[in-house]
Amino acid sequence: MPQPWDHEYPSPLAGLEDAPPLPTETNEDGKSLVNPSRDSLSPAYDTFTLPLRTDRRGGFDIHIYYFQHNSVQAKYARELWERIRREFPELRVYKFWEVPIGPHPVAMFEVNVFTPAQFGAFVAWLAIWRGPLSALIHPNTSVEEGEPPNEVELRDHTERAIWMGERLPLDWAPFRPRG
Repeated sequence: MPQPWDHEYPSPLAGLEDAPPLPTETNEDGKSLVNPSRDSLSPAYDTFTLPLRTDRRGGFDIHIYYFQHNSVQAKYARELWERIRREFPELRVYKFWEVPIGPHPVAMFEVNVFTPAQFGAFVAWLAIWRGPLSALIHPNTSVEEGEPPNEVELRDHTERAIWMGERLPLDWAPFRPRG
């Protein structure tokens, strides 16, 4: 299994080497810093940042977990799944699994988002409505030339993952090298 230190991360400041120094003064609140102005919003408001996928797979998967033997959680999860399908028909919502599947240790259902606007709206909504459930939010990134696909998938599910609620241990066996 690859280790985080095996992957080289490009500098977040790449392309800004000649930018002027940032202002050091604070805003009226006395705590937040004055940021340099821009002529427009960051493109990240409209298009996912590379290497996030913009194809049929979607930029992010959101796995919403429930303990299948807990009747309160199972009922809440089923109701949340229905509410999401009604409230966000533009998102891809998968089958309601009543048993663990793949690397997921308990039952779950999955939602895909395709745009930054969908991500922002759905994740903010989910922060309020997820109730007693946990959610894994992970990116779907493109495989670069020479990268093993299983290592990209593993990195998306670990280093790049976002958790809401309790973090659950996933089964990494599906991400083992093939061959």
